[in-house]
Amino acid sequence: MRYHIRHSTEYTYQDRVSTAHNRLCLVPLNLPKQKCISSDVKISPTPDELIYRTDFFGNTLLFISIYQEHSHLEVISESVVDIENRINPDKATHSATRWTDGELNVGNRANDHSEIAQYILPSYHIPYSEAIKNFAQDCFLQNASLWSSCLALMQKIFNSIEFKPGFTTVNTPVEEVLKSRKGVCQDFAHLMIAGLRNMGLPAGYVSGYIETVPPPGKEKLVGSDASHAWVAVHFPHIGWVEFDPTNNLLPSSHHTVVAFGRDYFDVAPIKGIIFSSGKQNISVKVDVNRVN
Repeated sequence: MRYHIRHSTEYTYQDRVSTAHNRLCLVPLNLPKQKCISSDVKISPTPDELIYRTDFFGNTLLFISIYQEHSHLEVISESVVDIENRINPDKATHSATRWTDGELNVGNRANDHSEIAQYILPSYHIPYSEAIKNFAQDCFLQNASLWSSCLALMQKIFNSIEFKPGFTTVNTPVEEVLKSRKGVCQDFAHLMIAGLRNMGLPAGYVSGYIETVPPPGKEKLVGSDASHAWVAVHFPHIGWVEFDPTNNLLPSSHHTVVAFGRDYFDVAPIKGIIFSSGKQNISVKVDVNRVN
């Protein structure tokens, strides 16, 4: 499946901004079953400094600095991506790995210097929490497989949390999401990651896009697609297997991966600092269109 993705972000500032430094994470990854054919980022006003870098996780980052006064900032990212089904659920389904296997035990992995160790430990948005562990643990029966346990937790979150845009912010603690039982895709992802890590299992945060398919007979609305977030769980001898708790499904060719990290803090699409004293408004539109 080939997609053309357009992600537009516009900031409007109440008072003029004298200086701005931002980090952008908007370029889709190249993966075994995902190829970024082209990517272009347009920024207005034109940055005085612009540097591309690859971060620790392998994500493409763009650092920009603007030293001229401005009252708005517009960032438009356009990409063309080819995607196959990235996962082979049969491998995970037929895996004999039990979730209690010592290879997945936090006590063994915490002292491991491999890249997997960081996905068991707490991170910026993912704490150790007895409340979250209590919420998750009935999905992890003693002799259950890792696969069935992950499916059970994904479904429990889907059934327990109401999708409610605007109820949370990017800084809402995951324990508050559990308490209120409301949130958006990043909250669903953070809650599942927190549940897995509190059970001693390595899990990461995937940032990207999902194509929104309109109901039969209805036209797709411009801007109706969205930035999305889901979860990747590391299976021994298999690798990363993805789960989308917001939609209670396994990510497929409808999901485009932009970045991978420990939580939202690592892969926020745009973050930075500005020198200004006023408030700001933000408008975001995303379109994911199939290319014939």
